Amino acid sequence: MLTIAWPWLLILLPLPLIFWRQHTVQVDGGRLQLPGISQTGKQSLAANTRQSRKRYWLMWCLLVLAIARPQWLGEPIELPSQGRDLMMAVDLSGSMQIEDMVVNGKTVDRFTLIQHVVSDFIERRKGDRIGLILFADHAYLQAPLTQDRRSVAQFLKEAQIGLVGKQTAIGEAIALAVKRFDKMDESNRVLILLTDGSNNAGNIEPEQAAQIAANRKVTIYTVGVGADVMERRTLFGRERVNPSMDLDENQLKHIAEVTHGRYFRARNSQELDQIYQEIDKLEPVSRDQLSYRPQADLFYWPLALALLTSLWIALGQLPFFAARRVKPSVATTSQGNIK
Repeated sequence: MLTIAWPWLLILLPLPLIFWRQHTVQVDGGRLQLPGISQTGKQSLAANTRQSRKRYWLMWCLLVLAIARPQWLGEPIELPSQGRDLMMAVDLSGSMQIEDMVVNGKTVDRFTLIQHVVSDFIERRKGDRIGLILFADHAYLQAPLTQDRRSVAQFLKEAQIGLVGKQTAIGEAIALAVKRFDKMDESNRVLILLTDGSNNAGNIEPEQAAQIAANRKVTIYTVGVGADVMERRTLFGRERVNPSMDLDENQLKHIAEVTHGRYFRARNSQELDQIYQEIDKLEPVSRDQLSYRPQADLFYWPLALALLTSLWIALGQLPFFAARRVKPSVATTSQGNIK
């Protein structure tokens, strides 16, 4: 269905008519008589003026129509009435740039693995509301709970390691998620916490935040990211090291147990996928039936026509075109005046 977003702007359409009418009255009141121009020339000049006004009027109408924003509204689409509420907290500390993970046969850093797997997870969550929290030195809400999965996936894609600091504020991330869930009456209240370290920043301890989450019936699934073994080159050859030494698994397990969730160890993309299978087992929550109508802006069509009309007017003002259009006649004088 064709509609206009701001129809009240159409009252501007007769504005040029008012201006031209007032201008015509002023010119007629003080009109000059030029004896050198015949009646035919005057008629030709008046005809050209009317044509120019029509073009300006057309351009004005198109501009006003473009400003009023014509739109095409599609048929109503009903949104799923059942789903889950999932808040995802992703660690952006400096250790997430350690390259000990493999995606499609290529060694990548930990955050790249999270982006790869979590983006697929978000895409499959039809009917669920998903929010995104990024944390390092402090926790920040990047996206509130929403069914706009594409926006959440885009926010995760645009995030960068070190964007919010270098340390790890696990307690703040949990507290922020609990605060957001407080506004939801009927909700699964599930937090998925992905980190590769231990809490070393923030103003609240993870154990304290986990207890608050348990009291508010928030279930936390914790995920420890990082490989157990990684080879690196040294002056004495290759050596095997544990890149996940800073990962506090006991703390993550405690957070999950207190909130009746589960702890997962993600050494690769396959293990990280296990948590998503666990989320699928959760019973969806019923919500009010909502619908929306897709819309597409059409303002660029009248705007493009207005630009073409302005080009038409501009070309008509050039001497070559003006000379072909206007052919004034010079009135003949009577022989009695010729000496």
